[in-house]
Amino acid sequence: MERYLEAFINSFLGTLNWTWKSIIFDVPWYINYFWGLIVLSFIVWGLEILFPWRKNQAIFRKDFWLDAFYMFFNFFIFAIIISGVYKLLGLFFTDIGVSSKSLAIIDLTSLPAWAQLLAFFVVLDFVQWFTHTLLHRFEFLWKFHKVHHSVKEMGFAAHLRYHWMENILYKPLKTFGVMILGGFEPEQAYIVHFIAIAIGHLNHANIKITWGVFKYILNNPVMHLYHHAYALPKERSRGVNFAISLSLWDYLFKTNYIPEDSGTIAIGFEGDEEMPSSFLKQISFGFRKTKPKDL
Repeated sequence: MERYLEAFINSFLGTLNWTWKSIIFDVPWYINYFWGLIVLSFIVWGLEILFPWRKNQAIFRKDFWLDAFYMFFNFFIFAIIISGVYKLLGLFFTDIGVSSKSLAIIDLTSLPAWAQLLAFFVVLDFVQWFTHTLLHRFEFLWKFHKVHHSVKEMGFAAHLRYHWMENILYKPLKTFGVMILGGFEPEQAYIVHFIAIAIGHLNHANIKITWGVFKYILNNPVMHLYHHAYALPKERSRGVNFAISLSLWDYLFKTNYIPEDSGTIAIGFEGDEEMPSSFLKQISFGFRKTKPKDL
């Protein structure tokens, strides 16, 4: 028990210290996620201002500041809070004999660096795509995911507006993805993480990008807007376009849906007027008893 407690405290303090060092520029710029997030956000926000898709949408759109707070809460504050718990889970699985070696099905170490990064990116993106489909298919998980879908005007900061319970699901499954790779995370994995953040920001931004023929590979704002559509065909009522970074999963598994590209559709979900407007009430929303009309 003492070993577990020490691991919990060390992990919590380590994450807190790393975040503080990032803020005061005591971390190399290429792995500084704090200022990296800020720089990426200003770049994409600038694109929204210069090339708005929905021209009648305000620069400081509805819930702009709420979503901005979500970005820092989910990316840093909650990461610090939960880091000790993840460390404990890692120790527990190690103690019961579940290790990276026992789950590994792919060995990346013999590949060149670029191939390692590409494989790492593709495997983790598929895990996140699959996790995202679960958030829509199971009512218990959907109740928490509703926070993300309560956005009524899309903008870059909506990317990281999500309930903290989603971290509880995503993190273990992403860790499982790394374990499939033999526990291997490329030394330059920060490149993959920053690319994923940039794509996520762009997908939620008020700009129109389709990538041309590459739309079958990369997710884009037009495709993702329909993921947030208020009205969907009855046979697709549980969601479409689940892509995180790579749209190819939706095309492969026939969950793609882009009937038009005007950008003027209503977004949200039936009953979204019940979603509280404050952060504290939103993060407790998923624990409320489900009403019959939500089923």
